Amino acid sequence: MEREKFGSRLGFILISAGCAIGLGNVWRFPYIVGKYGGAAFVLIYLAFLLILGLPVMVAEFAVGRASQKSAACSFDVLEPKGTKWHLYKYGAIAGNYLLMMFYTTIAGWMILYFVKMATGQFDGLNSDQVGEAFSHMLEQPVLMTVFMAIAVLLCFGICAKGLQKGVERITKVMMVCLLSLMVVLAVRSVLLPGGQEGLKFYLYPDFGKVKEAGIGEVVYAAMGQAFFTLSIGIGALAIFGSYIGKERALTGEAVSICVLDTFVALMSGLIIFPSCFAYNVQPDSGPSLIFITLPNVFNAMAGGRLWGTLFFLFMTFASLSTVIAVFENIISFTMDLKGWDRKKAVLINLVGVLVLSMPCVLGYNVWSGITPLGAGSTILDLEDFIVSNNLLPLGSLVYLLFCTTKLGWGYENFLKETNTGKGMKFPRQIAFYVKYILPLIVLFIFVMGYYTKFFA
Repeated sequence: MEREKFGSRLGFILISAGCAIGLGNVWRFPYIVGKYGGAAFVLIYLAFLLILGLPVMVAEFAVGRASQKSAACSFDVLEPKGTKWHLYKYGAIAGNYLLMMFYTTIAGWMILYFVKMATGQFDGLNSDQVGEAFSHMLEQPVLMTVFMAIAVLLCFGICAKGLQKGVERITKVMMVCLLSLMVVLAVRSVLLPGGQEGLKFYLYPDFGKVKEAGIGEVVYAAMGQAFFTLSIGIGALAIFGSYIGKERALTGEAVSICVLDTFVALMSGLIIFPSCFAYNVQPDSGPSLIFITLPNVFNAMAGGRLWGTLFFLFMTFASLSTVIAVFENIISFTMDLKGWDRKKAVLINLVGVLVLSMPCVLGYNVWSGITPLGAGSTILDLEDFIVSNNLLPLGSLVYLLFCTTKLGWGYENFLKETNTGKGMKFPRQIAFYVKYILPLIVLFIFVMGYYTKFFA
């Protein structure tokens, strides 16, 4: 069966960026930038994005393009005879399914909040009532299931139309809307009376804060954010490598995706901090920022219902672009592995993902007594921990070692594939770094993930 291809380079870049751009860009990045010294932290983060995230992303793209397969079969095609690299396919497949087991629920929250904002359900509520609205939503398994199912059906429906007619066409429109909405919201936020203080907090380089938090902690936070923001290590990006031709070298394409990802993360802060400071609301991190803090800000703002609706539309696009990209990966896995056509792969995975998403939904209500990572934790926290702290770093290690060692595909084969085509080339001179130092950094992130979770 002829492998599908992207219709355009822009489609490839926007869809890969859509996969990388997710909720971490919005509810984690701005907060840690403010906490760890503003622009001083951003500079450290960008350095790590370049030396840590970028090479692993290029490795994934190279494996995908050289094999013309998803992670289900890419290692089988490229590995030396008699080696066992192909066993990682199960880690990659598990990573994509696990990610969707909780991400679909959060995408459902975004759609629900978009509807709530647009229909004026927050109008006139005080800050306690806005907080209660979020708690009330979590207590309703049926409501959460309905909106999770809407997200799943919508995204599988788009994937069912095929790569070019469905995934590429719709994601392009969503990403252009997402980027346009961000610019509009950021301009609005920066121009608010009192917003300048928030801008200063966010972007003013404060090396005192870096010192205060401890350089080690700041470096680890920058390293972790640079690593996790790109969704690398579970083959989620490798699939898009398999859909592109050899016209362009892969490093330049990966740089474009990192630039877009960083742009969205930085713009999120420009939306959030000036707004919070203008209305004396303490910006925090995680779901409460999006579902409690910001609705309060929009309530206090002139024309807040419109701005809140646009914000949740942007958040819906950000979450759905990731879901579509990972669904495409899951569909491709099953097509490569089982030899199914797209329609059958979509139908079976649609049912599978709906069932697999239920523990996360029920973890906030019916199964709220289950606290897998200690008091106060939920099933979502466990699923996120398995993906973020285990499969992403360990998977990245597999891709790195596969592309750089003689036991795997090998550095020469990797370079030849990566540097085929026009554009920025991957520098041969950094062989020692990518072979010996970068794997140790990834291993360090993996170990620190456990240390900070259970011992810090």
